[in-house]
Amino acid sequence: MIEVAITHALRDLAIEVAFASPARALALFGDSGAGKTSVLNAIAGLLEPQQGRIVLDGQCLFDRAAGISLAPAARDIGYVFQDDRLFPHLDVRANLLYGTRARRRAADDFAMLVDLLELGPLLARRPGTLSGGERQRVAIGRALMSRPRILLLDEPLTGLHREARAQVLEHLRRLKGEFRVASLLVTHQPEEVVALADQVVLLEAGRVGGQCAVDTFAAMHGTAIR
Repeated sequence: MIEVAITHALRDLAIEVAFASPARALALFGDSGAGKTSVLNAIAGLLEPQQGRIVLDGQCLFDRAAGISLAPAARDIGYVFQDDRLFPHLDVRANLLYGTRARRRAADDFAMLVDLLELGPLLARRPGTLSGGERQRVAIGRALMSRPRILLLDEPLTGLHREARAQVLEHLRRLKGEFRVASLLVTHQPEEVVALADQVVLLEAGRVGGQCAVDTFAAMHGTAIR
């Protein structure tokens, strides 16, 4: 369960967003400049709203009035950015293991993610030798190695060519079914919402324009659910 009610003034946008959802796979959908990434950054702790409150699974991450603002590392959140942000001097194996915390299941998670994301042949290579789609798959795996309570995905397919987009989207669909981690997807592409989300929050110019189940969203946008 995630609950967000924040107010924040950016240079060119006033954000006043409030929504709550029990969905395991939630999407924030809207045009570029609607404030989607700013909301994601507030949840992750990378942006501190001027007013408001953020609660994840009953734990308060941020409450301006109460003076609560957990550090990003204390929020137990995985984040996949638009740009992969891999460490260029580390190979794929080391990038993946960088996301590991002290857990007994780390080895099992590593093997599972390498298999699900088809990263086996890439483990000894460095990011500079990988395609855009390959780098994004590594970034997703690294974020999941910490076993986060929720995975934040900020336009994860942006900048990829058609074939790479289709491949990464299919891997995300598999992860949704098999890795069982809650996710919050930011996108302006209806087909990504329909493939990956159970519920959708619509953002329009920094405000919530509506909230609905993915089947309702699919009907609104003429996109079939696979």
